[in-house]
Amino acid sequence: MGNELRFDGKVAIVTGAGNGLGRSHALLLASRGAKVVVNDLGGSSTGGGRGSEAADTVVAEIKAAGGEAVANYDSVEDGTKIVQTALDTWKRVDIVINNAGILRDTSFQKMAEQDWELIYRVHVLGAFRVTQAAWPHLRDQGYGRILFTASAAGIYGNFGQANYSMAKLGLVGFANTLAIEGRKKNILVNAIAPIAGSRMTETILPKEVVDALRPEYVSPLAAWLCHEDCQETGALFEVGGGFMAKLRWERTRGKVFKLGRAISPEAVQKSWESITDFTDATHPTDVASGMQPVMDNLTSQSKGGNEFIDVDAALGYEFPETRSSYDERDLSLYALGVGAAQDPLDTKELQYVYELHGEGFRPLPTYGVIPALNSVLKMSAEGKQAPGLNYGLDRVLHGEQYTELLRPLPAKATLRHKGRIKDIFDKGKNALVVTEVTSYDAQTGEPLVRNEITTFVRGAGGWGGERGPVTDIPPPERAPDAVITEKTHENQALLYRLSGDWNPLHADPGFARNFGFQKPILHGLCTFGYVGRHVIKAFANGDPRFFKSIRVRFADTVLPGETLRTEMWKDGERVIIRCKAVERDKVVISNAAVELHKEIPTAQAKPAAQASAPAAAGGSSASARVFGAIRAYVAQHPELITQVANVYLFKLTQPDSAWTLDLKNGAGSVQEGAQGKADCTLELTDADFLAMTSGKADPQKLYFGGKLKITGNVMASQKLGFLAKVGPAGEGSAPAKASSAPAPASNGDKVGNGRAIFKALGERLVQKPELARDLGAVIQFHVTEPQGSWVVDGKDTPGVREGKADKADVTLRLSDEDLTALVQDPQAVQRLYQHGKLKVDGDVRVASRLGFLKQLI
Repeated sequence: MGNELRFDGKVAIVTGAGNGLGRSHALLLASRGAKVVVNDLGGSSTGGGRGSEAADTVVAEIKAAGGEAVANYDSVEDGTKIVQTALDTWKRVDIVINNAGILRDTSFQKMAEQDWELIYRVHVLGAFRVTQAAWPHLRDQGYGRILFTASAAGIYGNFGQANYSMAKLGLVGFANTLAIEGRKKNILVNAIAPIAGSRMTETILPKEVVDALRPEYVSPLAAWLCHEDCQETGALFEVGGGFMAKLRWERTRGKVFKLGRAISPEAVQKSWESITDFTDATHPTDVASGMQPVMDNLTSQSKGGNEFIDVDAALGYEFPETRSSYDERDLSLYALGVGAAQDPLDTKELQYVYELHGEGFRPLPTYGVIPALNSVLKMSAEGKQAPGLNYGLDRVLHGEQYTELLRPLPAKATLRHKGRIKDIFDKGKNALVVTEVTSYDAQTGEPLVRNEITTFVRGAGGWGGERGPVTDIPPPERAPDAVITEKTHENQALLYRLSGDWNPLHADPGFARNFGFQKPILHGLCTFGYVGRHVIKAFANGDPRFFKSIRVRFADTVLPGETLRTEMWKDGERVIIRCKAVERDKVVISNAAVELHKEIPTAQAKPAAQASAPAAAGGSSASARVFGAIRAYVAQHPELITQVANVYLFKLTQPDSAWTLDLKNGAGSVQEGAQGKADCTLELTDADFLAMTSGKADPQKLYFGGKLKITGNVMASQKLGFLAKVGPAGEGSAPAKASSAPAPASNGDKVGNGRAIFKALGERLVQKPELARDLGAVIQFHVTEPQGSWVVDGKDTPGVREGKADKADVTLRLSDEDLTALVQDPQAVQRLYQHGKLKVDGDVRVASRLGFLKQLI
């Protein structure tokens, strides 16, 4: 066989080769060309007696098969003589298989010292002396293969074999060290733990099992590990009955106790699950990797802690990501829970609780704490606590709260929450634990809210740790710039808890009495919502979108039914706050401030998508020239990137082509083909595209005529008005008419069609004045998303004008999207009204006369 593993020219020593495994090893190596020293003392399996017959028989078998072998009858304790036999016969030694062994099985209680000593001398001392005698010769020639014979008893232990187990596992350690020392000299050392039928295993295994465990199933692995092509070293293998496997050490991740603080037996007990958990096991391969956790810990210093808080374990811990959703109903319920709209006729407060508010529904910004806190409470209810925090609800109070809105909250959203233990401070007798939670829009990935929840843990301090920064915000020594006093309801806590805080302290009278309160107390975050709302009313003209952040310290409890007095001092863009419970003259919120925006922030642009390979795009030369002109225009006007901030894909047909206009990334670009992910896609024929960009076709009419299809962020198409300044020859070559080309609504997206609709209506009324006479009324239209107001006068001065009427017979409030629906089907007025999408104030009968809107564009 051309690929047969051969041992030609190699000299092997096999101890204990007169029977069983040793005999099998010797025969196999000799059959593959090795010259073999067949060593066997010829004694019994328990170490008694000696003789030459066993070794001579194996040598005869080898020679009869055409191989070379020589017998040796020395004890392995005379290892030098065994090696000398090889040197005298063939002048070298290449392979040593330490296989010789005996058994002296008995329970440890009955074991005599001689039983222990004989096992040690044959297995360990004998292997040492044979190997040490061969070692200098292997080093000098720069080659050697050594194999030790271990046992499952040494790996796992076995009743009645304490001596044997000791010796066999000792050989594994012996082999591992020789593997390290011999590697540079190409001396490779391994160990096997065989399961095979032999004189020794007859005492511990049934006969039928011994018969099935033939030594011939072990020797092939032994031969491979001794071959020059095998580069394995320092390994341990289990082998027998057709099974072969490599073993390795496995270790749990364990528990690291930071240095610098006492480690008690109780601490070990509490950490026992971590110490013994193999879920995420490691596999150290040498002393260095085994020592790595210890060495890493030597450079660490404990941050301290006690039975309640292990700072080292808790600080920096990142909670599993959670998700939640909310909508207008959740926001309205929250607003009612923090006292909004106690006067249901207050239009500024009504916007927090009424989703069909004429000026638009506005979420209270302090709601931003609710999803984050609820995610923490949910994990707590599920038993998910940060490691190292070993206290219950009976010890905690909500100490401080910081909430920052990165932009105004949308009316509904799905959020992702990422939380971590940001800080832990030692306040002497007590402790503060700061949990930071950042909430992201799950669809766009944009961060919306950042919360810092500071928990006051009673009796958990005193380890001498950092006290933390001073966060005092004292009010100025002057009269407040604004004061709002508002009474809470007796059931305020029961209403507020519907937003998610299930702590029975706020609902259960018995539970509250057990904690020393006369009745359930109001949530600190409910008072937090009150003061946030008061600042908006006093300093933001009732517009919550100017609210940036709020920081408060909860100084005392509030009982439902008490009156809250919020005192406010304006300090630049910051409003300093102090809130009192009037009846008890107690400060309940202190060291507090709200920051306001100078301008309302908008949503961040989505991260740019990675460009994909350009699509094929032939296109007509005319459209190519137009895009070339657009490219030049973009290069001359870098301000478009901030003004437009969108990526557009134009899909042209007849002939087919595609162009990507990127006005979001870098300096902007125009590229042929579909590049990356577009925010807005426009599909039309090549001819209609040329007509639209030259001013010969109105994009509104193209859309309503089904010739222009817009998908994605349809609102972004409104920002393409600058194309009016771009023609095939460059800037300014296209007629100005194309500038009035806001893209119409598509697929239910909300885009400004109002201006085009009322312009077309004005032209219709000029052409058909009888429509105004039939109307016989003045209608005020208030359109939202985007906002706009128009007056349709069918009475005094027939016509259409933008703005507000001094006096209207009826006022209609609806979204731009629903206005577009009315243009397409004036009969939809009843459906919109019934579903709350159309608000009618005044003479409702006039709303039935909207047929004049039909097919305006």
